[in-house]
Amino acid sequence: MASFLLRRLILAACVALTVLTLAFTLTRLSGDLAISIAGPSATDADIAIIRTAYGLDRPLPEQFLAWVKRAAVGDFGESFFFKARVSSLIAERMPITLTLGLTGLGIALIVSIPLGILAAVREGSWVDRLVQLFAMIGQAMPSFWLGLIMMIFFGLQLGWLPVSGTGSWEHYVMPGTVLAFSAIPALTRLTRSGMIQALASDYIRTARAKGLSRFSILFKHALRNAALPVVSIASVQLGFMLGGSIVIETVFALHGVGFLAWESITKNDFPVVQAVVLVLAVIYVVLTLLADLFNAVLDPRLRG
Repeated sequence: MASFLLRRLILAACVALTVLTLAFTLTRLSGDLAISIAGPSATDADIAIIRTAYGLDRPLPEQFLAWVKRAAVGDFGESFFFKARVSSLIAERMPITLTLGLTGLGIALIVSIPLGILAAVREGSWVDRLVQLFAMIGQAMPSFWLGLIMMIFFGLQLGWLPVSGTGSWEHYVMPGTVLAFSAIPALTRLTRSGMIQALASDYIRTARAKGLSRFSILFKHALRNAALPVVSIASVQLGFMLGGSIVIETVFALHGVGFLAWESITKNDFPVVQAVVLVLAVIYVVLTLLADLFNAVLDPRLRG
């Protein structure tokens, strides 16, 4: 188990370093940052002052190493637009994004696992085809379009739910549901295929021969094995939700990290953009690592 954990930690560190390098490089490829910060009406003298003040006149490798050293201790510099520490901005906005992501994942699991089990039990029937059609529609539906439709129907016409803000749990119902639709198709299909495979295995036939109840066979034996890939995909989907929350947070005016990233991109606030990309990538890597460890606990064969 120790060697398995060490391998995963090394891989996670390599992925984090790669993302850190890409985040730094892509912001520099977008153009001259000093000109972007100074604005279109700035003079050459103003641009030169800004370039010196922010260290943009130094060689790129030197800038990169300096940023890595600061980022390693959680120092992402100061925002150009908000005039505040980037780490403070992210810490202030992160609870909203985490709440949104966990809400979306919770809704996705509550919907997809029962649907996947139902489709597997009724394989080939109209129920199975209906579940697969629902998954296909969910996969093809644009999240921003679904968000706008829900806002109009449930928010404006029926008045059941608020369309923006973060004042209560009700504010997360619609954006969480929209976010869940991006994960429901994959989780449903994965649960269905895993359950079909498990129900056709020898140990399930043995359990039936012993006279075990249908509930025990489905949820105690078959679902335990079918859940292994679902756990991995669920953690990946949560990472996707956190990273892709920029669209949902913008549509529903949720001032989380995704909305912060959108604001920073429009304002050319590259220290915030770099930090948001890095933080979300690290969260994604940690979630994937935890999923691998959980699967290794459930199935010792994965540790080899």
